[in-house]
Amino acid sequence: MSPRRRDAEGTATARAGRRAELLAVAAEVFASRGYSATTVREVADAAGILGGSLYYHFDSKESMADEILSTFLDDMWTSYDRVLAAGLGARETLAAVVAESFRCIDAHRPAVVLYQNESKHLATSPRFAYLLDSHRRFEEMWLGLLERGVREGVLRADLDRPLVYRFIRDTVWVAAGWYRPGGRLTAGEIAKQYLAMVLEGIQAHPPTP
Repeated sequence: MSPRRRDAEGTATARAGRRAELLAVAAEVFASRGYSATTVREVADAAGILGGSLYYHFDSKESMADEILSTFLDDMWTSYDRVLAAGLGARETLAAVVAESFRCIDAHRPAVVLYQNESKHLATSPRFAYLLDSHRRFEEMWLGLLERGVREGVLRADLDRPLVYRFIRDTVWVAAGWYRPGGRLTAGEIAKQYLAMVLEGIQAHPPTP
């Protein structure tokens, strides 16, 4: 490799790393202050750079939000698709999907908060139409999984499945508001606790005679 090409690749790698750092800062600012209320200048201040310098990496605040959200959703759907293609039973698939959801919260917590708080507003823009597509796909996945669980006899047939879907969705993803990496419980441990409560309840089992 020529020195010129090596230098060019080194520069590209450094720029990509810096871009990722700036996106992480922007995600935190959007999550804590709200996307609409945050200016490019405030993101630049949080990153410790001049406002104009941010435009070297991103042409707008919208571009930053787009990359933050699309990166999170791409990761989420890659992991979900891998679980759905694994050929597991419905109960095992449900458990794996919940575990992957908490992994995504751990890896993309500010992006998840941004999605929860701003997706309805952002989806009115054609650029963010994929947010609505993802929401529909998510609902279809869960309702299909719950229906399969009933057919396989591992989930109760007397419960309203759309209501169960909303309960699980909200119970899991609202955790992004309080979850912090490095806390008392890991994301995997929290997922196990949630699954125990959803699938087994919180009532103590009577002792076996």
